[in-house]
Amino acid sequence: MDFLSTFLPIVIYFLLIILIVVGIVLGVKIIITIDKVEKTVNMVNEKVEKVSPLFDTLGAISDKVSNIIATVINTVESLIMKLFLRNKNNNEEMESEEDE
Repeated sequence: MDFLSTFLPIVIYFLLIILIVVGIVLGVKIIITIDKVEKTVNMVNEKVEKVSPLFDTLGAISDKVSNIIATVINTVESLIMKLFLRNKNNNEEMESEEDE
């Protein structure tokens, strides 16, 4: 029993030392990984900032083209509606003339 009471604390201390060393190694590796991720994110942000004006320009062009297309569609629609109304009015006039 004396052997166990002297041996078990030594084993526990040894395992605790190993656990602390493993924790330190993992902590250092995590710090290194976080630094690499931060560098990568910074590089991506720089590249996005370089490309951002291009996307802004494309967005503005897209909006202008969309407005032009909407204007053309509205114009064509109004012309078609005028033609239909004119034909409808002509038909109504002809019907009223026939009734008289």
